[in-house]
Amino acid sequence: MSPVGILAGGGPLPFQVAAAVRDQGGEVFIVGFQDFVDQAQIVHWPHRIIRLAAAGEILSSLRDAGCRDIVLIGPVRRPALRDLRPDAEGARLLARVGRALFSGDDGLLGALVRIFGEEGFRVRGAHEFLTRSLGRPGPQGRIHPDAQARADMKRGIAVVRGLGALDIGQGCVVQDNLVLAVEAIEGTDAMLARVAGLRQPGPGGVLVKMLKPGQEKRADMPTIGPQTVRNAAEAGLRGIAFETGGTLLTDPAACEATADQSGLFLYGLSSADWQDVD
Repeated sequence: MSPVGILAGGGPLPFQVAAAVRDQGGEVFIVGFQDFVDQAQIVHWPHRIIRLAAAGEILSSLRDAGCRDIVLIGPVRRPALRDLRPDAEGARLLARVGRALFSGDDGLLGALVRIFGEEGFRVRGAHEFLTRSLGRPGPQGRIHPDAQARADMKRGIAVVRGLGALDIGQGCVVQDNLVLAVEAIEGTDAMLARVAGLRQPGPGGVLVKMLKPGQEKRADMPTIGPQTVRNAAEAGLRGIAFETGGTLLTDPAACEATADQSGLFLYGLSSADWQDVD
């Protein structure tokens, strides 16, 4: 069996995928993106650390390692074009990406998945390996949402679907039907930091995280970790709702325990939860 190639951005998920592959009897080779990958974690795995735009090195490293299947996982900050400094192969691939560079994250990620396929690799989603991290429908811990929280969840679903259709973000915060914040390029943690100063009187708001409509799941699924739960609590929220099967929990047991300790609900949204949402 050929090793699974992992193109690793930041955070713990690349190494959780690696561990899952190993637990299933497979091997991995990790290409860690310079300035993004966790340097302390990658040393425990066969790897190379390569600049994001050095596509020639990335492709040759994957091929030299015998990789056929690859996984793109972990956040990276999109650099300005002037900072990319692509190698010759990178310049060729950038030319093939073309207008997708300027069409938003979904267009760019979809183009990258297509190009890796054209280069002879099969792009797999992290969710194919991290099946235990996809959550389950309904409450994940002891605390359940009440009627007002469910109404805020429904409002949040509509907002995130609208945002996602415009390729803007994957999350929002709603309190008593009022949209306090929407997630854009700053990410969930920065959005929650803003929300702390926007809270209205009464029960706290709800964070809703979902896939964008038509989003490429193999490249950029929403993620929630224990720190997300802690940040939500510090922002005065009462709960988090996420799309079951469309959101990765970086540590499901710790997320649930942190929610219980913080007095927040953690709720997995199923398709039934948004079938009647306009």
